[in-house]
Amino acid sequence: MEKSKVLVVGGTGYIGRRMVEASLAQGHPTFVLQRPEIGLDIEKLQMLLSFKAKGATLVEGSFADHKSLVEAVKKVDVVICTMSGVHFRSHNILLQLKLVEAIKEAGNIKRFLPSEFGMDPARMGDALEPGRVTFDEKMIVRKAIEEANIPHTYVSANCFAGYFVPNLCQMTVLTPPKEKVCLYGDGNVKAVFVDEYDIATYTIKTIDDPRTLNKTVYIRPPENILSQRQIVETWEKLTGKKLDKFSISKEDFLASMEGKDFAFQVGVGHFYHIYYEGCLTSFEIGEEGEEAATLYPEVNYKRMDEYLKLYV
Repeated sequence: MEKSKVLVVGGTGYIGRRMVEASLAQGHPTFVLQRPEIGLDIEKLQMLLSFKAKGATLVEGSFADHKSLVEAVKKVDVVICTMSGVHFRSHNILLQLKLVEAIKEAGNIKRFLPSEFGMDPARMGDALEPGRVTFDEKMIVRKAIEEANIPHTYVSANCFAGYFVPNLCQMTVLTPPKEKVCLYGDGNVKAVFVDEYDIATYTIKTIDDPRTLNKTVYIRPPENILSQRQIVETWEKLTGKKLDKFSISKEDFLASMEGKDFAFQVGVGHFYHIYYEGCLTSFEIGEEGEEAATLYPEVNYKRMDEYLKLYV
């Protein structure tokens, strides 16, 4: 079967660059949107040129120019958007509505994968303010996709390992604590952690798979369904050093939002749902979804002990 042509929007971003590489690695003709808004950001330009050197095609287009988006979309079969939805970087979820309009007008797209890749927003209807804005906006985009009858796949990739594992699930840092670690409650609530390259690998596998059409694909590698305490214990085993552990109750954790900036408050809300409520593992996948590791057992996904070794 001929491989679908893929357009990655947001290809210079944290997950986007991995998506471009995975698309190329799996043999898809790969196009990357080059937006004039990059201006003098030479690092982004050089990344785009590195994709071109590897065989990708750069396509100019801007969210401020509807016609250019339509023309870019017409060149491909599949559109994957990886624009950032986290508030401590940039937050562009609703900008995708312009992409939905372009896809609708172009009329040729076989599959659209909007920027999701975290918790399933359809399961976060009771999420706390202000963090729920992420889920509400993703649901607005989903509604637009479905009302336009655009074939789609939603990818719920749970916790990006780089943001949640090396820091032993601590907020505001990315590297491991040296002396002590804060546990959320008893630290035994299970979450799901996924290597970012594996997220891209699984995502690209879905695009020509009829089993994933108009469904949510949950990336839940079975050996990466772990509690915070298990992550900490894995780190201690790798380093041969025990950390001092202290616990924070859910009440005190939520109280830590008071007086903090918006991005921090959003983060607290998301951590609360993951580590106190267990929102990533508290449900069975029904007919509306598929599980990636089950669909694609050939993927040798990275386990979190292996991920942590780099940080020792």
